[in-house]
Amino acid sequence: MSILSVRQVRFRYLTLYGLRWLPTGLMIPVMILLMQERGLSLSEIGLVSIAQGLVVLALELPTGGLADALGRKPVLVAAWTLSLVSLGLFAVADSFALFFLVWALQGVYRALDSGPLESWYVDATLAADPKAGYEAGLGFAGTVSGVTIAAGALLSGGLIALGPVGPVSALTVPVLFAIALQAAALVALLLLLVETGPAKGAGALRASVVEAPRMVGQAFGLLRRSRVLLALVAVELFWGFGMVTFESLLPVRLAEVVGNPERAAALLGPASSAAWLAAAAGAALTPLLLRWLGAAPSAALLRIVQGVTVVGMGLFAGPVGVLVAYLACYTVHGASNPLHTGLLHRQVDGPYRTSVLSLNSMVGQPGFAIGAVLLTALADTRSVTTAMVVGGVVLAVAAPLYLPAWRAGRTAGAAADPGPAGPDVVGSTAGSSAVGPTAEPGVVGPTADFGPASGGGAPVPAAGSGGGEVAPVR
Repeated sequence: MSILSVRQVRFRYLTLYGLRWLPTGLMIPVMILLMQERGLSLSEIGLVSIAQGLVVLALELPTGGLADALGRKPVLVAAWTLSLVSLGLFAVADSFALFFLVWALQGVYRALDSGPLESWYVDATLAADPKAGYEAGLGFAGTVSGVTIAAGALLSGGLIALGPVGPVSALTVPVLFAIALQAAALVALLLLLVETGPAKGAGALRASVVEAPRMVGQAFGLLRRSRVLLALVAVELFWGFGMVTFESLLPVRLAEVVGNPERAAALLGPASSAAWLAAAAGAALTPLLLRWLGAAPSAALLRIVQGVTVVGMGLFAGPVGVLVAYLACYTVHGASNPLHTGLLHRQVDGPYRTSVLSLNSMVGQPGFAIGAVLLTALADTRSVTTAMVVGGVVLAVAAPLYLPAWRAGRTAGAAADPGPAGPDVVGSTAGSSAVGPTAEPGVVGPTADFGPASGGGAPVPAAGSGGGEVAPVR
């Protein structure tokens, strides 16, 4: 890592980050529609998504510890290879069982992919210059992901408009393009990411497997010692639940107000593209929010605002109102991800960074899985509007969980000179300052393809985000 300059590290990080999200953009407009075309109902789509949540829940922390012990690059290579395999299977899947397998493979991919690239960027930057700031690069990553997802969604819409190609349906063509782009991203990863792993020689894999449980135990230990970190990770549970509304239910709601599923599908590609451009704009506005309120108060306010936008998506009667609320939701989502992840980064340092990021992403998975089952069932039995209102309320309920980070930042700022770590901060990064109103502008960084990014992870968007996942998210 030290052979690269700070500028080179940032360029490579942003390039890889964009390539990582471009295939996701292609999948957003077609994912739900293609599964429906091949015979799955909305409730079945909610059920198959549970496969990802269960797998991520089981593997998130162990694979995070594996990345810390073995190195970021080997884990990322394995993750992106699995993504390529799952996309190939998605292109031909035609049954509940096969789609369940696709989502399970995506769960392994998400578990492996959660955190290593971000952690590599932060550690590589500090290795090149211990006094260098990494926050701006993390913030730019949020913009890059939004732009590339938007470009992918727009391309996907154009490919669908061209119609089927021989025996390949119009909805399948973007999946084939996503496979090609994922293969190109894997080649770029092999060429651009340079690091010296902590374990070497023939016993590296065995040593990393032995080390992973200790890393996992340390991550949980950090939660026990830090009220701030515990509260931040808890936010992800509510966030994952609420992300189901704008990632899974939006296409159904749009079809409902338009009155024609085909017309709704035609609107979804450009709308998804615009939504992720809005998310990119939201990420770019993060420094202004930091100067205005600080990291934790801004993050809390945005939880409430996003909940209001989701309620609007459920209550507005026409397509224009639904899409305006959808764009507002993603603008808030884009600004929220960097704030949340920046706060997480300030709570931990050293070899446990990826484990903590994985822990945060892991907590979002059961939230998304529960939301996928409950909200789709509520949409089937009551109405899509009711399901979206419930999801919006759950998103807003998470706002008070940012109070410990805000209080810690105020305490640290009042008790010490610039640069101290607050009483609840576990470790500190070279050149870092406390989180909250006293934090430097630009304390940002996006979280997370099927499922929440989002987070957000995972959104993926989704998947969270994100995240978005049954669109991506985070």
